[in-house]
Amino acid sequence: MTTPSPAAMLSSVEHYLTGLQERLCLELANEDGEAGFIEECWTRPQGGGGRTRVITDGAVFEKGGVNFSHVHGGELPPSASASRPSLAGRGFSAMGVSWVLHPRNPFVPTSHGNVRFFLAEKEGEAPVWWFGGGIDLTPYYPEREDVLHWHRVARDACAPFGDDCYPRFKAWCDDYFMLRHRNETRGVGGLFFDDLNEPGFDKSFAFMRSVGDAFLPAYLPIVQRRRTTPFGERERDFQAHRRGRYVEFNLVYDRGTLFGLQSGGRTESILMSMPPVAQWSYGYAAEPGSAEARLNDFLRPRDWLGEAGNEVDGAYGELL
Repeated sequence: MTTPSPAAMLSSVEHYLTGLQERLCLELANEDGEAGFIEECWTRPQGGGGRTRVITDGAVFEKGGVNFSHVHGGELPPSASASRPSLAGRGFSAMGVSWVLHPRNPFVPTSHGNVRFFLAEKEGEAPVWWFGGGIDLTPYYPEREDVLHWHRVARDACAPFGDDCYPRFKAWCDDYFMLRHRNETRGVGGLFFDDLNEPGFDKSFAFMRSVGDAFLPAYLPIVQRRRTTPFGERERDFQAHRRGRYVEFNLVYDRGTLFGLQSGGRTESILMSMPPVAQWSYGYAAEPGSAEARLNDFLRPRDWLGEAGNEVDGAYGELL
């Protein structure tokens, strides 16, 4: 199959991404029921811009954002060429939608996702492109049925692309969202992929869309089950403590944060992912046997669906 031109690639991906931002904001605002998203469009002096949408002080979401950006420039930032040093110095276009939701109720998990596309070009050479993205879940008071639902939807999103697709990108997510200085995962995982181009543009793009489209059916049923669970000051304190770990990951390890800052992106939009309230308690340790201590058993890589007796069934065609 013929690979589309760079202009056709960018046009197709941008059309999907802007539509995804619209759908996410509509459904999340409907779920909140009180607050809506405010929008701010911005331009990047070096080239490109974006559309930031933020929700605050809602009935469900204390803070959240769904951002679209499309930036371009004459040289790839170091974070984008680190795994591909041969591309250093190429001009680039990068676009994506990223989102994060920080609910007010500690029994509703925080969740994050993004889907993105990079194109690197150099005169006289063939363009190089790739997709990346993923979805992940960060509960404070986790429930096994929620975790299983989350991973089943992630598995189903991968199913048309090969029976090894979900295990591969689930393991990559566990490894990527690891706070190595804490020896714990940021949450209970999901999917993560990057540098995806081997299957060709059409199939790679289809997989990126499948991951983006999976977020709402994966997340909203969990929100609906937990949004009315009673909570008090103790649970809010623990939520703030765990949000601190979320901040640690984003500032120390997250490649998207680094790319945004290194590429001269809009700082306010890049740091939109930070929670509204967080805290760091020196030497914190949860009381043994408490609901807070129970979280520790979830913060390690686990074969959730295999443990539940729900291994992936059958063959789903060629592997990505």
